[in-house]
Amino acid sequence: MAFNSRFGRRVRALRAEHGWGLRKFAKVVGVSPTYLSKIERGEFPPPAEDKVVAIADALGQDRDELLALAGRIASDLAEVIRARPKELAALLRVIRDLPPDAVAALAEMARRMAAEGGEGGGGGEHRDRPQELSVRHRDGIAEEPPEYLP
Repeated sequence: MAFNSRFGRRVRALRAEHGWGLRKFAKVVGVSPTYLSKIERGEFPPPAEDKVVAIADALGQDRDELLALAGRIASDLAEVIRARPKELAALLRVIRDLPPDAVAALAEMARRMAAEGGEGGGGGEHRDRPQELSVRHRDGIAEEPPEYLP
């Protein structure tokens, strides 16, 4: 039975790209060479979160991207979603089709809001609203974000 072979193929390609041998890499990430080989060939499912994170770190890859390729979500994100399921589900559904740069801009605005004190952001003025922020829809039309976004 073939499991998530995309994950395994990606790990194998990255490992080879970095010049890691199977045995040495397996030792670094804390798995047996046989187990790693079977994962890379798609004979076993991707490993648990801690091993996927170890693989990502050893290969210099983004942990969340490799976890997603493994069909997993980081446990800290699952906790965040469980704490505010309604709001976060709504947010994710709204931004699902935005281009990556628009999502990155939203994340940066959220980081700034959190640094300024979080809950509500401090009074209605949005002095540091990025001038370049606009959302491009699939039809190519650009529109400014709603006024409630900083």
